[in-house]
Amino acid sequence: MNAPAEPLALPPGTATGPAARTRAEREALKLEKRLCRQVGQAIADFNMIEAGDRVMVCLSGGKDSYGLLDVLLKLQARAPVPFELVAVNLDQKQPGFPAHVLPEYLAGLGIEHHIETQDTYSIVRAKIPEGKTTCSLCSRLRRGILYSVARRLKCNKIALGHHRDDMLQTFFLNMFFGGKLKGMPPKLTSDNGEFIVIRPLAYVAEQDLIDWAAHRAFPIIPCNLCGSQENLQRKQVGDMLREWEKKHPGRVESMFTALQNVAPSHLMDARLFDFKRLQASGVPDEAGDKAFDNENFAEPVGRLFGGVTLVAG
Repeated sequence: MNAPAEPLALPPGTATGPAARTRAEREALKLEKRLCRQVGQAIADFNMIEAGDRVMVCLSGGKDSYGLLDVLLKLQARAPVPFELVAVNLDQKQPGFPAHVLPEYLAGLGIEHHIETQDTYSIVRAKIPEGKTTCSLCSRLRRGILYSVARRLKCNKIALGHHRDDMLQTFFLNMFFGGKLKGMPPKLTSDNGEFIVIRPLAYVAEQDLIDWAAHRAFPIIPCNLCGSQENLQRKQVGDMLREWEKKHPGRVESMFTALQNVAPSHLMDARLFDFKRLQASGVPDEAGDKAFDNENFAEPVGRLFGGVTLVAG
C-alpha cells in the first residue's frame, strides 16, 4: 500500500489558508493524474509490462527512482493484467550512506523489497587513481551485481528511473562527444541478453518528478556520497536544454518528439537505408527529396504535454 500523500509543498511566505490548501491539493491531483497517464502510455506504447512479469525496480534513493516506484505501485493496483514489483537497492558502502533510510521506507510501504550490500566502493578506490573519475568502473560493477540480483529474485524485467530529460541529454551527449545519433531507449534487452530493461518514465519531464518528490516528501539520499566528480558533459548538455526551453518554450518537447519520428532516408547511415541500390521509380513520393525547395519550418501545431499545449520555438 502506498504511503498517504502529504500536502503539496509551498514556497516560504505562501498563503496557507483553506483556499491555498485547496489549490495545492488540486495541483497535486493534476500532477498525479499526469504522471500516471504518461507512465501508463509509455508502458502501452512500448509493451513494457505484460501479464505475469516480475519487475525489479531499481531504487537509488533519488527523486526519479522514488517517483518510478510510486507511480508503478499506483498503476499496479488498477492494471488489467497481474504483474509483480520488487524494489531493489544496492548499498555500495559509500562513506556516509544512510543505510537505514530505504529499508525503513520500503518496509513502511509493505511491498516486497531487497537490499543488496556489496562493498564496491573499496574496490573502485583501490583500482582508480586519486583524482580520476570512478563512474565507469562503478557502473560496470553495479550493473553486474544488479543482474545477479534480478536472476536470484527471478525477475525478468528491470525498471530504471530515467526520464524524458535524461533521454534527450543522452542523445546530445552521443552526438556531441560520441559521433552517434543514439539515445537512451525506453525498452531494450540487457547487454548480457538475459533481461528486458524498461524506462517507464520515458514521457515524464524532470520538473514533474521534482514536484512529485516534494509533494510526497520522499526521504531523498544525496547522490554525491562517493565523492566522485560530477559528469560535467551531462551537466553542460542539461544546462543547454534548460536554457533553450527557457528562451523557446516547447523546444524540448519538439526535440523529444523527433526521437520518435526518424527518417532514415534523410540521414546518411547506409546500414539503415540502401542508398547504393536506390533507383528512380517514376512514382511521386511525398517523402522524396524536394531538392530545389527552401526549407520552411512553419510553427508546428502544439502538442499536449502535461496538460499544456506547447508550441515549439
